[in-house]
Amino acid sequence: MGKITFISYDGEETEVDIVEGQTLMQLATNNGIAGIDGDCGGEAACGTCHIILEAEWFNKAGDQSDDEAQMLDLTPEREATSRLSCQIKATESMDGMTVRLPEFQM
Repeated sequence: MGKITFISYDGEETEVDIVEGQTLMQLATNNGIAGIDGDCGGEAACGTCHIILEAEWFNKAGDQSDDEAQMLDLTPEREATSRLSCQIKATESMDGMTVRLPEFQM
């Protein structure tokens, strides 16, 4: 079973097991990752599941929808590899993925 590592803004690392088909937001909330709220339930409508992918994983996380891009435009901590974790479905090919959390969520 693969693992994804979430790194909080202050550097705390938490490894979670990949559950294929769940979103990264679901993995985070199911495993108590502080800083991922998912207030809208995964509809790309709130930005409370903002993550920053390592560059090597950005293109492997699937396409970004217009709705997701628009929501991320409202995020002051947006980086070039920012995504909403509710829009990324986990797969075993993501084993070893590392994602960082911004200091603040929207």
